[in-house]
Amino acid sequence: MSTEKQKTDFVAIGEKWQQYWAGIKLAEAPETPQKKYFVMPMFAYPSGDIHIGHFRNYSITDAIARKKMMEGYDVMHPFGWDAFGLPAEEAAIKNKRHPEEWTLHNIEVSKATLQKCGILFDWSREVTSCLPDYYKWTQWLFIQFFKKGLAYRKTATVNWCPTCNTVLANEQAAGGVCWRCENPVEKRELLQWFFKITEYAERLLAGIDELDGWPDNLRTIQRGWIGKSIGAEVDFVLENSEIKIPIFTTRPDTVFGVTFMTLAPESPLVEQIGIPDDRRAEVNAYIEAARSKSEIDRTAQTEKDGVFSGCYAINPLNGERVPIWIGDYVLATYGTGAVMAVPGHDQRDYDFAKKYDLEIKYVIDTGRGQDWYDKKPAADPAYGTMMNSDRFDGQVGKEGIRAVIDYCEEQKIGRACTNYKIRDWLISRQRYWGCPIPMIHCKKCGIVPVPEDQLPVELPRGDIDFMPTGRSPLADVKEYIEVDCPECGGKAERDADTMDTFMCSSWYFLRYCDPKNETAIFDPKKAAAWLPIDMYVGGIEHATGHLIYYRFFTKFLYDLGLLKLEEPTVRMFNHGMVNDEQGRKMSKSVGNVVSPIDLVGEHGPDPVRLAVFFAAPSEKEIQWSSAGITGTERFLIRADQFVRSADFSGNTDLNRTFGMADLSAEDKKAYLAFQLALQKINFDFERLQFNTCTAAVMELLNIIPNDISAEMRTYIAGNIVRVLAPLAPHTAEEWWAKVLGNSESVFRAAGWPSVDQTAIAAATITLACQINGKVRGQISVPPDTDNATIEELAKAEPRVQKHLAGKTIKKTIVVPKRLVNFVVQ
Repeated sequence: MSTEKQKTDFVAIGEKWQQYWAGIKLAEAPETPQKKYFVMPMFAYPSGDIHIGHFRNYSITDAIARKKMMEGYDVMHPFGWDAFGLPAEEAAIKNKRHPEEWTLHNIEVSKATLQKCGILFDWSREVTSCLPDYYKWTQWLFIQFFKKGLAYRKTATVNWCPTCNTVLANEQAAGGVCWRCENPVEKRELLQWFFKITEYAERLLAGIDELDGWPDNLRTIQRGWIGKSIGAEVDFVLENSEIKIPIFTTRPDTVFGVTFMTLAPESPLVEQIGIPDDRRAEVNAYIEAARSKSEIDRTAQTEKDGVFSGCYAINPLNGERVPIWIGDYVLATYGTGAVMAVPGHDQRDYDFAKKYDLEIKYVIDTGRGQDWYDKKPAADPAYGTMMNSDRFDGQVGKEGIRAVIDYCEEQKIGRACTNYKIRDWLISRQRYWGCPIPMIHCKKCGIVPVPEDQLPVELPRGDIDFMPTGRSPLADVKEYIEVDCPECGGKAERDADTMDTFMCSSWYFLRYCDPKNETAIFDPKKAAAWLPIDMYVGGIEHATGHLIYYRFFTKFLYDLGLLKLEEPTVRMFNHGMVNDEQGRKMSKSVGNVVSPIDLVGEHGPDPVRLAVFFAAPSEKEIQWSSAGITGTERFLIRADQFVRSADFSGNTDLNRTFGMADLSAEDKKAYLAFQLALQKINFDFERLQFNTCTAAVMELLNIIPNDISAEMRTYIAGNIVRVLAPLAPHTAEEWWAKVLGNSESVFRAAGWPSVDQTAIAAATITLACQINGKVRGQISVPPDTDNATIEELAKAEPRVQKHLAGKTIKKTIVVPKRLVNFVVQ
């Protein structure tokens, strides 16, 4: 069979079996699953057609879904479109099209591409966030947050992207740059809607401990973003005034060492402290310069600077006068926007004090000796015994911290305090293409929700100037804005802003469970039947945005009694990015995307799919080159030749086992090679290492002797069809039907093969798995297994996994043919 002929066959095979799967509704999940598995990728921004990066991500979940089908699960593998918001609107503007027209066209094109690529989504559950039947319930959710006091409106310093002409949530301006255009953001004072996610900070933090199936680095990022700090809030007082300046500190034991304090330039306190006229010009110039810096620039600059305000505060514990400085290294969004400075025990404060010749005092004795303290060579941040601290002298460590807090509470000059870095979620946007905010502003009644029986509030269509100017475009649509108040019937106005696109993506997975419901956001019984999500695949770039927001929504809906769980996902997998041949991130906005549609049209879906899988492990970046397709075509041709060389005319039991003693030397070698390959495929598939799963079959074909018996050839060939089915589904379906002669789909009838552990045990060695020298489990491996594989297999052993949870591996020792020992802390 020629390569050119086979290429044509792969295309035809793809089209043939896609039609067959659609006809038998293979992808459609039952309403009530008996043995459920819910797998999904993050839904897509329809700002253009699907590119090879999307193809990779969706092929990952497709492979998982197909294998789970073979294992007997009722699988839900749904898809939808994150169709509102900046990505879609910016693409529409760039292409000079109306956002709705552009978005719906892209959805149609992208859906056709996905279907031609053979991604087995359950399209009967498709959701599109820009359609009224979906955003009706986004608006309903907004109103529920409002009713519970968790949605509020206030004037605040916000992140403003001058390129996109809209505000951004803190999570969308991480690092001081816009999440979408990657340009620096500014600070502005605007009246905006917020969600009180801070009310859920502790629960969001505590819930991370339950996310055993999430990557450690993702959980670490979320813990850091929530940023819990335990300490005290101490009320310093402005000199000759009753104005309090609350200061949060995690080290109240050092409060007697305070020699200055610093306010954030944008803190409201700056205007309250009464800056003297002779300091006003310099202070104003400094504040204006700070406005031009991003938060990342302000916090990352190695040398901190500031300006003296000319004002003083009084330390409530010792009555000392404390100069007030203004410094841009302090952020108004964290703590109280003011920090006490203890240069003797904080290196940042020490450097600042040395730069501006401010006093340095030591109030914690760590045993360095008086000579060291007199010379003042550096800050000493360690815990120790309090000194130079009046009544607290001699108190040690946490004992001293507790004593200071107790005293502050007794004297009503402070209090124990837990602070969180996470800020309330800013959800309003000054853009056209978004979900309308279902609130009405009445001069008499205040802010009133739209009655729920009047939802959805539809986004106005027609001749609307939707170009972003920094002012909400809907404010100029008179027939939309002007309404009657639902409470008093008087003249009122709709809210002119739209919602952040992440509102739409915070609950879409729930709508998959009940997508056609017209009377409720979802039926709680249907949600309970499918939740939690068993496997969620998406990018780690959403760690501090969507992946926190959707956890927040889940907890909120749990509190409303609509859900029975507080965490939505059992296992989260972060896929790697797909870069172009020059190593640049592949992106529609950059214009360097590669569409899979042409590749699939030329080579067929399976060779392209395998080339993507084979390029790297699923969590790693790949540098895409279509040259890899040639290799996977050759592999499929070779596999095809082997499968077709077997005789399936008789009754073939692919689940049977063979007694090793009854086999010829050639059959024994082939049978053991297959069992070891299957064991590796099972192990690597669980880790989504599809590159090594494919490589295992390649190696198997190289190992199998030519002169094996017909019975063994048939057994191995039939099982190669089964193990390749999730990876090369169209080709495997062709083999299953046309070579093996089966009438029902391989994904419904074949089952997944089981490893013959007896055969492996006879040809493997057993290694003890130790943790700090104690045996916690054992693994069986071939004698020539390399140390890296031994280490990975040992980590995956269930009992070892349990004992390693929450511990850091400091060292791994592999003693050949005897044991593997993890030294942990």
